[in-house]
Amino acid sequence: MHEDVERCVRAVQSKDARFDGWFFTAVLTTGIYCRPSCPVVPPKPKHMSFYPSSAAAQQAGFRACKRCRPDATPGSPEWNERADLAARAMRLIKDGIVDREGVAGLAARLGYSTRQVERQLQAEVGAGPAALARAQRAQAARLLIETSALPMADVAFASGFSSVRTFNDTVRAVFGLSPTELRRRGRPADVTSAVSLRLPFRAPLCPDNLFGHLVATSVPGVEEWRSGVYRRTLRLPHGHGVAELQPTGAAYIQCTLSLSDLRDLTTAINRCRRLLDLDADPVAIDELLGRDPVMAPLIRKNPGRRIPQTVDGKEFAVRAMLGQQVSTAAARTHAARLVAAHGEPVCDPGGGLTHLFPTPAALAGLDPSALALPQKRKNALITLIDTLASDDIDLGTGSDWQEARARLESLPGVGPWTVETIAMRALGDPDAFPATDLGIKAAAGGLTLPTAPSALVRHAAAWQPWRGYAAQYLWATGDHPINEMPTRDVVGTP
Repeated sequence: MHEDVERCVRAVQSKDARFDGWFFTAVLTTGIYCRPSCPVVPPKPKHMSFYPSSAAAQQAGFRACKRCRPDATPGSPEWNERADLAARAMRLIKDGIVDREGVAGLAARLGYSTRQVERQLQAEVGAGPAALARAQRAQAARLLIETSALPMADVAFASGFSSVRTFNDTVRAVFGLSPTELRRRGRPADVTSAVSLRLPFRAPLCPDNLFGHLVATSVPGVEEWRSGVYRRTLRLPHGHGVAELQPTGAAYIQCTLSLSDLRDLTTAINRCRRLLDLDADPVAIDELLGRDPVMAPLIRKNPGRRIPQTVDGKEFAVRAMLGQQVSTAAARTHAARLVAAHGEPVCDPGGGLTHLFPTPAALAGLDPSALALPQKRKNALITLIDTLASDDIDLGTGSDWQEARARLESLPGVGPWTVETIAMRALGDPDAFPATDLGIKAAAGGLTLPTAPSALVRHAAAWQPWRGYAAQYLWATGDHPINEMPTRDVVGTP
């Protein structure tokens, strides 16, 4: 979009927040870059230059606007709706792969050479993986500087910098202020407190089914709804954490992160964003789905529905298998038993969370007799766990969606419902569509849509590439707790 100068100028002049994250405006006369919705008086068009990413603007020598904080915009929805090399690379960079494994590690995970990845990202976003990771480190540094009282050396290493000098130079270059000056502008909390921040999104957002689904399917000990806040444990690269996510009615989700290792801050933030699908473009999605006269009334009633996703693809795959052909309550019970027997204990002074969900490695060698499931489903679950433990299927943020689908389909006991459910919520494919789901079939029947899966898939072709969001609107027509935020606490231990 950044190459469509006229459209970008109109968005900047109208301060249109819908385009935040789609492109960034650099002001040639001041040397700063802004989000399209920046509240200051727009510069003259001849003084504007447009970039596809904040990293590209930084690389061109521009610093971030202190007023609109363009580094804190929602991410471009493009990277979550595409499955090509650039999109997979962007998702992995957001998850912190470059900081942990370097550019060579990123390329190895993608199955391409470093040179190919560099060239593709330069063409798509105007910056290579190192520059993109640098911009992300700068954003994490700003969060820690402004919201905590950690010593600056600790902030530097926690946000992923290899030295304090590089940290100081980067903060000055990106924000035009020293770390000390940035801290004076913020409201640092105690050193021991959790990191509290706001997760922005593009309006509108319908929180009911988003949080309602997460809470209704929550696993005791791993997730809970307490005092209007969804809480869950996180397994992170350097340790573990607890995330607290609260809808506010404003243009952000309130997020509090308690981490055992602050180096995981950026990864934790991006996993929470992914869990709540906060980088989606609801206007574009609802506009396309609303062309269907059957869907239009559902969208007008509650626009901005999101796809509740996951913080761990392997965890969700196991939970999806446990949820086959049983009620939501039964699936929670089965998962809670696995958590109690094989999960890693955690301490949660602020609530009732007790465990991390067990890894496939921890579940490997599981005694089938311990599972209260039919024999065929026991065998299917054990096969899936063994396959995940051996890394024969990639369900991570940078996975190839079609390859993952094919590998899942080859496993015994994994049918179309399971594949599409995992594709939707674990892989993040916005076009996944579980046409065989009983709730969707019931909704289709009540809306004069075809109920036979093959016929429904043919009708849903007009909803591409947003069939996963269409599923959320269809589910919302049913009488089910996943469609509403709970009015009481949902807590408990396995």
